Amino acid sequence: MNSISTYAPGRAELLGNHTDYNEGYVMALAVDRGTTMSGQARGDRKISIHSREMDKTETIDIDKLLAEHVSPWSRYTLGVVDQFRRNDLPVEGFDAEISSNLPLGAGLSSSASLENATVLFLAKLFGAKLDSMQMARLAQKAEHDFVGVRCGLLDQIASLMSTALHATCIDCRTTAVDYVPLDGKTRIILANSGVKHALVGGEYNERRSDCEAAAHALGVSALRDASTEMLKSRKSEMADRIYHRALHITGENERVQEGSAALRKGDFARFGELMFASHESSRVNFENSCQELDLLVATARKTPGVFGARLSGGGFGGATINLVEKGREEEVVKALTAALPGVTCLVTDAADGALAYAKSH
Repeated sequence: MNSISTYAPGRAELLGNHTDYNEGYVMALAVDRGTTMSGQARGDRKISIHSREMDKTETIDIDKLLAEHVSPWSRYTLGVVDQFRRNDLPVEGFDAEISSNLPLGAGLSSSASLENATVLFLAKLFGAKLDSMQMARLAQKAEHDFVGVRCGLLDQIASLMSTALHATCIDCRTTAVDYVPLDGKTRIILANSGVKHALVGGEYNERRSDCEAAAHALGVSALRDASTEMLKSRKSEMADRIYHRALHITGENERVQEGSAALRKGDFARFGELMFASHESSRVNFENSCQELDLLVATARKTPGVFGARLSGGGFGGATINLVEKGREEEVVKALTAALPGVTCLVTDAADGALAYAKSH
């Protein structure tokens, strides 16, 4: 049988931290590393997936697919299979090998990258007709139901639908996607702190519940509908922690809007200020930073050539994202790696998402 191969990149979030499940605005990009899935149909009801990096194999009958029956690493792929079955999409047994050059736990959404590679693989292998947003939603639902993380759609959309040398702006209520040019004067450096974050640990879901409580207290369906001004005027009506969680989200939505305007004007200095402000809010209001990320951002702030830096992704470890002047990458990497032992840096341009990549290869 013919072997097929699909690829989906990781993503980094430029601005808009935890705004996605609050139906807000977010700005992201695809990185130039990702996950490849290769394999073929079997002609029976067995699924066998092998992870090259982990050197582990998971084999299960498609009719006995339950999250508790399989290893955690395989749930991102098998959760997508589960979604195909629940949505009456064509899917049978298959063999596949997964390989990735994305660092795990670095806040680059290796999970969405793997889910998207799987959606594309299954659609191609079994002939499912899906549009880009249906693919993103299937991948998201797999993570909700099979992995247990109530993630927003940011990761899946950015990994699937980004376009090279642009920031991907997503309205998470309407799922409208817009692209803002990142001209050739900048590059992205992702600095992996080496602190592993595991979002299944509960902090992510707790933050999401806090945001829902804030929206309820304000009488809005989601924090997207609240402004910072409105929130401040109603501060006395909610617990201090809930107020600060909401303050982060309303501020982030406003920073994404302002950041988009700054990029369109080529005002990287202003955009960088918004990135630093975003990190400070993550640290103080949302409390999803950590000492290592704070040190990397503080180092970036005093390093020539850096426009802005902030944590990227869920937080609690992982990576910082740095927008830097092209040609200054080497000295910025040197400063960040000197500041914190064990830091690894990935220098990338904003890359094409999985769909653009699939069309051009």
